[in-house]
Amino acid sequence: MLSAPPTGKIRATVVAIVPVVAAAVIGNFATMPNIAPWYESLVKPPFNPPNSVFGPVWTVLYVLMAWAFYRILRSPQGAPRRHAILLFLIQITLNAAWSVAFFGLHSATAGLVVILVLVTVLAATVHAFLAVDRIAGGVLVPYLGWVAFATLLNASIWWLN
Repeated sequence: MLSAPPTGKIRATVVAIVPVVAAAVIGNFATMPNIAPWYESLVKPPFNPPNSVFGPVWTVLYVLMAWAFYRILRSPQGAPRRHAILLFLIQITLNAAWSVAFFGLHSATAGLVVILVLVTVLAATVHAFLAVDRIAGGVLVPYLGWVAFATLLNASIWWLN
């Protein structure tokens, strides 16, 4: 028999939003001051999107992440839920760490190391979310796709520079 959801709607909303907003803020603080001149000076592959694409894409992805995490927080307690929560918190930490490594440290190498771990943990997070709530897991698939693309982009920038 399944137990009741562990948190109420308001608490789950706050708990879902805080780590996502924290990652977005950290990422923004690490990224924005380093676009010009550092990032602009890097050799980039021809498939590199214009800078104007990144903000809207990340906004949508962060909203989807928070909603998916909310659904997991509202799901019945148990080991699969705890595992999904742990993986989510690890991947959102790695999400913020990538911006610090790549932009903050001006290091495509450090960024590549972080994003390779991120994409691996994120794939495990999607799998864990699917086991708890298929909608929550499905909502993270575009994020996984974007991070996979970002991994290719980071690797290309590392190679070209």
